[in-house]
Amino acid sequence: MGSEVPALGISHLHRFWAQQTAKARSEPQTEQDKDWVADNTLLAGLRVGLRETYDYLLNNPPDFAEFEQWLLARNGGSLDAPRIERLNVALSDAGRSGQPANPDAEPALSTADLEFWDQNGYVILHDAVPPENCQAAANAICEFLEVRLDRPDTWYGGPQGHSIWIPLLHHPALWANRDSPRIHRAFARLWNREDVWVNVDQAGFNPPEKPGWKFPGPHLHWDVSLVPPIPFGVQAILYLADVAPDQGAFTCVPGFHRKIDAWLAGLPEGADPRAQPLPDAAVPIAGRAGDLVIWNHALPHGSSPNRAALPRIVQYLVCRPSRWGYNPVWR
Repeated sequence: MGSEVPALGISHLHRFWAQQTAKARSEPQTEQDKDWVADNTLLAGLRVGLRETYDYLLNNPPDFAEFEQWLLARNGGSLDAPRIERLNVALSDAGRSGQPANPDAEPALSTADLEFWDQNGYVILHDAVPPENCQAAANAICEFLEVRLDRPDTWYGGPQGHSIWIPLLHHPALWANRDSPRIHRAFARLWNREDVWVNVDQAGFNPPEKPGWKFPGPHLHWDVSLVPPIPFGVQAILYLADVAPDQGAFTCVPGFHRKIDAWLAGLPEGADPRAQPLPDAAVPIAGRAGDLVIWNHALPHGSSPNRAALPRIVQYLVCRPSRWGYNPVWR
């Protein structure tokens, strides 16, 4: 292997590289689950996505110096010193306690919003980004897919295949939305932490169903272990154009975060909760361009079939603090 000296000066980086490249070589792993949260904070701070990083490290494992150069290339050739310093603090013991939310900051969510959140487990942050940001991001997605919204024949058969997930990560228009101060303020309030880091996730393009192209999912599901108690966590989706209820809208079971522990406890022994019928109905959440739908990850959620006239165009993102609850035991 090449140099193992961390030229970028990021504390957890070499450990992460060593663990992932050992996995690529099928070597025994130790404490990998323990590092899952730190790994997420590391990659968010380095402004790279989980999947793209794993693909790079696992498909043709680089030496450490090559990995650092790859990270620099994803960041325009350099990482500024304040970001490295902030990331090192986040990855240290100090990152566990973090920085409490600033009570004097201008609130992004009202008292009514927070009451709705507590009751329903989701909230809509209106005007999370300005209209021009939405249009620029939607244009970037359409350009990537070679789609024209006035030509339905172009909406199908793109590079994503039969999927609504679009592997577009680093377009400047997507980064403009991830860097929205209003979005960061909303997440800081929900976590009650200032030290929140935005992740790098994909875009979404859900065209109307037609013969030969049926909605591929995801249907209702959870992205968290269902071993109780489920630690607090959030997810979010940004609507880049207006979305009607029948337009493939984000769908969830409102309020289920308040009853999931009792529901899990009442299942037959050995039953797979992900295969059980739910006692409450799922609801499609309509919205307008610029709405960010944030939900508690204990809610069953998913997309839905698009039976309207236009595609649903979205961006996925979430902000998490330096440390957050994680259960490595999957159920």
